[in-house]
Amino acid sequence: MNREFISQFVEIKSPWLTLIGEKIKNSQGQILDYWRVEKDDSLIIIIEHKNQLIFPQLIFREGIKKVTLDFAGGRVNSSETLENNALWILKKELNISSQNIKTLIPINREGWIINSSFSNQLLWGFYGLIDDDVSLDRNFIGATYNLTKEDLSNLLNNLTCLQCRSLLLESICQGIVATS
Repeated sequence: MNREFISQFVEIKSPWLTLIGEKIKNSQGQILDYWRVEKDDSLIIIIEHKNQLIFPQLIFREGIKKVTLDFAGGRVNSSETLENNALWILKKELNISSQNIKTLIPINREGWIINSSFSNQLLWGFYGLIDDDVSLDRNFIGATYNLTKEDLSNLLNNLTCLQCRSLLLESICQGIVATS
């Protein structure tokens, strides 16, 4: 499909995103206003400890005006490795130090496109296994789910974040997260 960039008519920057408005000529010769968002990539970590999936405290999401259940996650700092980003997120959201992480592996080796028609943002996922002898700080834990078929089914009913759901399902398909 041919498209021709005509001009950029607005760029609004914030610490969270950049909104860009452009004039584009499509293959039929029409000049259209096209809006896109540039954002830092997202990174989500699925944490397992003692045969349970561990979630940070539930958080209010302004976009949907609801409290949601989400895996630990955040924006990627592009000046750090993905692994270092994951370690920073785990410390911040679950108070888990890197020395307590037995395994930290990527779920996807290439970033997944979140919304290619509107945004440049990619999604990265990691799986982390915490040593069984580590005591987790209960002040940071919002929910836990056992690794049983029944609990994972309940989790999928309660997990409304599409990014979290996709990484959970991918980790199950790859055999990274397995039911007991």
